[in-house]
Amino acid sequence: MKLFAVNSSPRRDRGGTGLLLASLLAGARKAGAEVDLVHLHGLDIRPCQACFKCWLANPGRCVQEDDMAGLLPRLAAAEVVVFATPVFVDGMNGPMKTFLDRTIPLLEPWFEEHEGHCRHPRREWLKTRRIALVAVSGFTELDNFEPLVAHIRATTRNMGCKFAGALLRPYASSLPDLARHGVPVGEVFDAAQEAGRLLAERGSIAQPVLERVSRELVPRSLYIKLVNGSFEGALGRHRG
Repeated sequence: MKLFAVNSSPRRDRGGTGLLLASLLAGARKAGAEVDLVHLHGLDIRPCQACFKCWLANPGRCVQEDDMAGLLPRLAAAEVVVFATPVFVDGMNGPMKTFLDRTIPLLEPWFEEHEGHCRHPRREWLKTRRIALVAVSGFTELDNFEPLVAHIRATTRNMGCKFAGALLRPYASSLPDLARHGVPVGEVFDAAQEAGRLLAERGSIAQPVLERVSRELVPRSLYIKLVNGSFEGALGRHRG
């Protein structure tokens, strides 16, 4: 099984998004998946120009000559696609949205009715059947992910795929600091690895595994105290 993962974090593999994604991909590889990973940060991917040339003049191919030209065939060849993004201002960050906008060539221009909705049919060479999400947030509550999950679910439907599950990790960037305080954060990454195995073997992730990834590790009040203390220290160093 081919799995294509897209990480839009500006911290690439060093931040919470990259750490969680790495565990998922490790589990998928152990289950026999062929994993292809791309980091969007630093790539030349320009915004969609809404010119419709990928539907009319050059069916299935964008006229813009940038890095997206090499990424689209890699996505289309994968049975499973994983979108990994931090939550920025209540949703996916800019590079991920631009990337998704540029996937329009994967669909035909025609309209068709599918399951009670108006959709575009898929290109015959699009192999993707399952889409999963990996996302992190600095806040503690899971409802901060709701706009993002709704967006990825809609994208999944519009691409004619099935949603395989969402690994959602609150305060992911703080996990290394929590580990130094003795919090068992390794359980989160173990669960993420199990999620990758299930994704590779079954094409979906069981809800109990997703809940292990997102479960509360410390009381909200303690987390707020730790974060504010960290910011106070950082501000003090900059002022000094």
